[in-house]
Amino acid sequence: MIADILPLGEQALILRCATEAAAVRFAAALRHAAPPWLEDVVPAYASVGVYFDPEQISTRAVMDWLHAHADLGKCTDLPAGRVFTVPVCYERGPDLARVGELTGLSIEQLIAEHLRPIYTVQAIGFVPGFPYLGDLPASIQGVGRLPSPRVRVEPGSVGVTGRQTGIYPLPRPGGWHLIGQTPLMLVDLEEEFFPLRVGDRIRFHRIDEREFATLVGERLQPDHPA
Repeated sequence: MIADILPLGEQALILRCATEAAAVRFAAALRHAAPPWLEDVVPAYASVGVYFDPEQISTRAVMDWLHAHADLGKCTDLPAGRVFTVPVCYERGPDLARVGELTGLSIEQLIAEHLRPIYTVQAIGFVPGFPYLGDLPASIQGVGRLPSPRVRVEPGSVGVTGRQTGIYPLPRPGGWHLIGQTPLMLVDLEEEFFPLRVGDRIRFHRIDEREFATLVGERLQPDHPA
């Protein structure tokens, strides 16, 4: 399951795994094993960040433990993750027509293709709560970033680049092509509201401007809350 282990500062390690699925499995199994020195486990793509208490254990001892348990997640089922439905108003996508030109699709074809998959949250970054979602259908993969990033991207903006789509949860500069916007709140820093986790799944649902206005400010919630 583990291809390589690299130090990350004095209290963390990065595990390189063969596949994204292997990383998610190993992270789930490590959480379940819960060694007493473990503080956090963060999967992202084909890697896992392992954070430990340096007062309890040394970096070398953690590396030895991980090597000894390299097959920890081999028999672990992939966590099912929760499903979220995210409404998107594609009329609010300033780059929609440009992405259509780049992919050779009409706007309606592009929207239909973007709506087709149920995406998996593969990582969280580059700002708090930003979900990297994959994979886009092959027909709309390969769109690069903008030549010059926008100084400000509005919260809820849905972007695409490469084989990924994502949602900007906060107003930030950004270089992805924007094809729509959701009215839902994905992050509330003051109340520490971060609903999405790696392994969750997202399906997009098309709405119009009228529906957008009625949903502004509502919080993202899973389809079937526990």
